[in-house]
Amino acid sequence: MDRTPGCPFDPPPELAKLPPLSRLDFPDGHTGWLATGFETARTVLSDPRFSNRQELKHSPVRATSQFGQDQPAPPGMFVTTDPPEHTRYRRLLTGQFTVRRMRLLEPRIEQIAAEHLDAMAAAGPPVDLVRAYALPIPSLVICELLGVPYEDHEFFQEQTARIVHLDEEGVPELAALAGYLGELVRRKRAEPGDDLISGLTGDLSDEELTNLALILLVAGHETTANMLGLGVFALLEHPEQRVLLDDDTAVEELMRWLSILHVGAPSRVALEDVEVAGELVRRGETVALSLPAINRDPGQFTDPGELRLDRADARRHLAFGHGVHQCLGQQLARIEMRIGYRRLFERFPGLRLAVPASEVPLKERAAVYGVESLPVTW
Repeated sequence: MDRTPGCPFDPPPELAKLPPLSRLDFPDGHTGWLATGFETARTVLSDPRFSNRQELKHSPVRATSQFGQDQPAPPGMFVTTDPPEHTRYRRLLTGQFTVRRMRLLEPRIEQIAAEHLDAMAAAGPPVDLVRAYALPIPSLVICELLGVPYEDHEFFQEQTARIVHLDEEGVPELAALAGYLGELVRRKRAEPGDDLISGLTGDLSDEELTNLALILLVAGHETTANMLGLGVFALLEHPEQRVLLDDDTAVEELMRWLSILHVGAPSRVALEDVEVAGELVRRGETVALSLPAINRDPGQFTDPGELRLDRADARRHLAFGHGVHQCLGQQLARIEMRIGYRRLFERFPGLRLAVPASEVPLKERAAVYGVESLPVTW
């Protein structure tokens, strides 16, 4: 489904016309379901009768065999497993991503943001905000957290962009990134440092740690970078909302309203026959979830199509998922976005687009929605 031209922040209008759960034909011939209702999504994401195992699911966007996802997840690829396997990896990581530990990173994130704002001011307008600000901040933070050399950022950013693009094969890039991280894991085992990868060498095999690092590196920069870029675009188009950036719900509302995981994820497969939203989902049927529609469910949010940074019920969104697979790094992402948005508009209160809004290139063919670039001036 295509978005309406000139409405880059709104999901395809056809989604709003669908019932909470409707039939969906998948590219591989499977007939499953599409969930667009908020309560339906919460049920599917929290009910243990629905599995997240990749070898059981069908992809709504492309052939799963393209990435070997018709086979069980390799060791360490915990996001596409179920308990108890998922639980074992999650427990190892939970202590690394507590609210307290993430808050300890705030001064460093503030410093990173300030340094990039200084560089923007020194370079002068116009600049591409994605390359100058939105992409470097989460990339630097996740590199320092994991122990990945930031001087390699162009390599892993390029591989990631191709992996999540729906028209790219992605397999060679995935292999290249896994090979890079595998070598890094072996170096960390020989000469450990003060970072997350080094800290887990005593608990995990090289293969497990490589796959785990792959997930954290890709998810740790790609999603937040797109939220920063697309979020700034939204704020430039809704300048009246910028005075509300200090509100505690501002980031939550941007997450709800933009819902950048717009196709392909998340999804679940029924392990047995389950009745959901008045429909019988048969064992083996995949349920794909449309987060843009779910987070704009009028049954859950008042005037869901409006961006209101002081929205009282914004925190109820499902942009970070729900249930045992809820995003592990959500507190870090919140801090990066809160600092990123506030400091940018404090430093450049006159920030504006350097091109017409209609000329901003959008990532409509990527699994993670955003802007390819965001030319700005001040």
